[in-house]
Amino acid sequence: MYAVGVDLGATNVRAVIGDDTGMIVGRASARTPQGPTAEVITHAVLDVVRDACRNAAIEPSSTVGAGIGSMGAIDRDTGTVGLSSNLGNGEELLKPISLVDPLAALLETDAVVLHNDTLAGAIGEHHHTHPDVDSLVYLTISSGIGAGVISSGRPVLGADGNAGEVGHMTIDADGCLPCGCGAAGHWEAYCSGNSIPALARLLAAGDEGGSEDENGHKDEDEDENENRHTETALPLESDKLTAAEIFEHAGSDPLATRVVDRVAELNVLGMGNVINAYAPAVVSVGGAVALNNPSLVLDPIREQIESQLVVQTPEIACSGLGEEAVLQGALRCAFASVDGIGDGGGIDG
Repeated sequence: MYAVGVDLGATNVRAVIGDDTGMIVGRASARTPQGPTAEVITHAVLDVVRDACRNAAIEPSSTVGAGIGSMGAIDRDTGTVGLSSNLGNGEELLKPISLVDPLAALLETDAVVLHNDTLAGAIGEHHHTHPDVDSLVYLTISSGIGAGVISSGRPVLGADGNAGEVGHMTIDADGCLPCGCGAAGHWEAYCSGNSIPALARLLAAGDEGGSEDENGHKDEDEDENENRHTETALPLESDKLTAAEIFEHAGSDPLATRVVDRVAELNVLGMGNVINAYAPAVVSVGGAVALNNPSLVLDPIREQIESQLVVQTPEIACSGLGEEAVLQGALRCAFASVDGIGDGGGIDG
């Protein structure tokens, strides 16, 4: 008996075919269409599911159900996803992206459940990596930043299933960098993979603000002069500059080093907020930025986090499932839905 797991992210859409133990027998992936109509994204999801079924040598209709972990603001009642702050800016994307009904039609089953991608990641990590932990946060630092929460062994859904948008916590009251959601000063606006190049340009221009004297007055000129003389070989004028390049040059390029250090400082603030809010026993960190740079992303958090906490310091570790966390969680939810356990989200273990 096989089910479908789908991970719809801002960069890629992926699907797996697997059994109830998490063993994968087929998979497929494609780039997520950027800035098109909502229908194009729906079709991209269906195409990837079809490809995964072909890879597994089965018909879509022979699967028993599906779980979807998606970016964006989800509406579980309608089975749709609203505009994502990390996916295009076109007005057409204001129309909800339909996911549950089209996938149910393809698979010929009503057992299709939709979750926020980070909650799916939390369910995957809880079930496969930390089954004996009752309180867990899965935090992704990738194109965006978000969290899924397991409390007392059960997923925290929130209204419409949208709990865990921790990337939109404000960590800079001055709001020097705008977030993709339209607000400014959010954690995601500084430390996500999409935003780190903008932070590099900000620091290079000396616009993040100066140090304060004993009376609380900033010395803007001193700080700006220091920033403007930071040497760098980074292609700051190129819109192709990536977070990966910046992390690659940290330690050898002065500006890249400053950027990575600043990201670490802000990640400590963001992580402290998350831990104080949910008091988890484990924080499992996934997403490309963290998984590809664990010593530069996680080590500073582990070293400095206690200064931010009023609750017990949790274990902070890379996701045991890595890039598979969302897919495995979505697959787990598919089987829970088939078995009639709540709506595929209220599951234990």
